Amino acid sequence: MNALADLLGRWVANFSSLELILISANTILLVFSRPLVARLDDKPISDENFANKLHYFRILNVLVLLLVLFNTLVLPVASHSWMTGLLASVLVAYLTYLAAHLANFLIKRRFGRAREFNGEKFWAETYNTRVLSLLSSVLLFVIGLIAVVQIMGFDSLLEAGGVIGFFGVILGLTQGAWAPDIISGLVILNSRLVEEGDVVELGDTHQLVASVFKTKIFHTELLDLANNHRTMISNATLRSTTIHNLSKFASAKGLRESIKLKVGYDTSEDTMQDFVDAVFAKLHADPEVPVEGKVPPELRATDAGDFAVEWTVFYYTKAVRQVLGTRQKVLAALIAGAREHGVDLATPVLYSRTPEPEKP
Repeated sequence: MNALADLLGRWVANFSSLELILISANTILLVFSRPLVARLDDKPISDENFANKLHYFRILNVLVLLLVLFNTLVLPVASHSWMTGLLASVLVAYLTYLAAHLANFLIKRRFGRAREFNGEKFWAETYNTRVLSLLSSVLLFVIGLIAVVQIMGFDSLLEAGGVIGFFGVILGLTQGAWAPDIISGLVILNSRLVEEGDVVELGDTHQLVASVFKTKIFHTELLDLANNHRTMISNATLRSTTIHNLSKFASAKGLRESIKLKVGYDTSEDTMQDFVDAVFAKLHADPEVPVEGKVPPELRATDAGDFAVEWTVFYYTKAVRQVLGTRQKVLAALIAGAREHGVDLATPVLYSRTPEPEKP
């Protein structure tokens, strides 16, 4: 036991005070990486983005530990002086990464807005948080890059400026790929017409009904309410698409929905009104159907064709996350009520077939 303690003591003696601090700090960060990243990311544990950040965070911790061990145990034997610069560069990059996450966390808490999504509270990004986060990330990246350039031995201003200018040229040549999405994301956040947690319909034909999960730098994540899966759309594409925000009510009554019915001319308006009132009286008594009971339904004739009249039933609801289910339940109730009240919703026969004359 004493021999093992002596061996461990001699092994620890090979490390300097700074290296022991780095080993201890990274070990603690590695052990508590999950709650720490969850606190900085401010997102649910099951989020895929959170899992990726946690993975990269742990990789950086392990890389720093391996480089410190290699620098102390292998470098004195191998005598490679470049290892010291590599270790310092990795540490600078690691500290820059942590500083960027910490800055984004503080900015979001200071300038973000508290929102609730699926019963969980989080801090949503705004125009101010996105701009400040971009500026802080760029500033920290430039500082880290200059530090790495100096550590790797580019002492002259010409050499350092050349390395930094190389990155600037790359950003300038690729700006067509990333700049439109960043600008569109800032416009979306600044307009506040589409925010995290809102339910939206995309396109003129209302093909996609989704909830806005998160607006990121280059894209926006949507949760498809019909098929229950996640959809990603670039910010530039989202900005050029017609967006119907169902969560932004035009009045305190709620979201105004409509269902169209084709009924023959032999059905009177009074019959239609009695039929609709009876159906919605049952719907208002059903707690499973979130139709506003304080606002009566509206029945309007919206079109008149050769064979049928188009009647549109308007109703209100505030449960926008259940809008698809509400539409289906209201339509099913109208079809069942039509049978009970003798209202024929079938497509009228447009022609009659006459029997052929019998051959003599």
